[in-house]
Amino acid sequence: MKFIKCILLFATFTTVQSFVPIIPKKTIKLKAVPETIATSIAVNTAIATTAQVKGQKSLTLDGLVNSWILGNILWTTNGFEAWSTCALYFLIGNTATKVKMDEKEKNGIAEKRKGMRGPENVWGSGATAAICCILLSLSHQFEFLDEGLLKLAFISSIATKTSDTTASEIGKAYGKNCFLLTNLTMVPPGTEGAISLEGTSAGILASIVIGLYGLKIGYVEDVNQFMVVLVSAFVATTIESYLGATIQDDKFFTNEMINFINTSIGAIVAVLLCI
Repeated sequence: MKFIKCILLFATFTTVQSFVPIIPKKTIKLKAVPETIATSIAVNTAIATTAQVKGQKSLTLDGLVNSWILGNILWTTNGFEAWSTCALYFLIGNTATKVKMDEKEKNGIAEKRKGMRGPENVWGSGATAAICCILLSLSHQFEFLDEGLLKLAFISSIATKTSDTTASEIGKAYGKNCFLLTNLTMVPPGTEGAISLEGTSAGILASIVIGLYGLKIGYVEDVNQFMVVLVSAFVATTIESYLGATIQDDKFFTNEMINFINTSIGAIVAVLLCI
């Protein structure tokens, strides 16, 4: 039943046309065409179904359904390029999560559910990217939406999350001298907000991979924008570590909310550096 509701919500999202009160006489029309929508649904459904049949252990069932929705939003609004960028993050992040998983579990610092991500993780990580893609699909109608900046913001949000996940998981696995930014106190690996040389280095490398892919698909225009992606990802993940050590809780500022803030900061910093 949940799956059917999700499909209906997605269908509504991709076909609805409405008026924006603050922009009179302007009809919102997403760039998605029937052929793109059909391809997106077919590819995402095939991948999700195959993964589930083969017993994938990266996502819970609800997480898989929400990943299906996110994947369709990315593909229908901005094509394979946006979708594949997020897929690249998933591959890198999932690989980093599985590194020394047994040891992480033994030390009580592994991600819950043996690293299986749920819907809260999907949207905490991908909501900013989805928003960028939706705005990108509207940029041909509204002049104030700069396509180049939105593409850069999208890549930066993905680079930020990839850097954050990689830094956190590699830091848990190999971090030798972990400390908090708030007071530089040495803490055990896995402590919320802790950073380490090993984790930070891995995170920077992960953001480089996303930045290079952004160059390849044309979302990052040149070397200058490539450096902007790296800087914005580093700034955002550093702020995320500070927030994790100070305001993160189990009520409002959950890990997933901090992730959303983190990716949003990455996107915003990238835009601010280029205007």
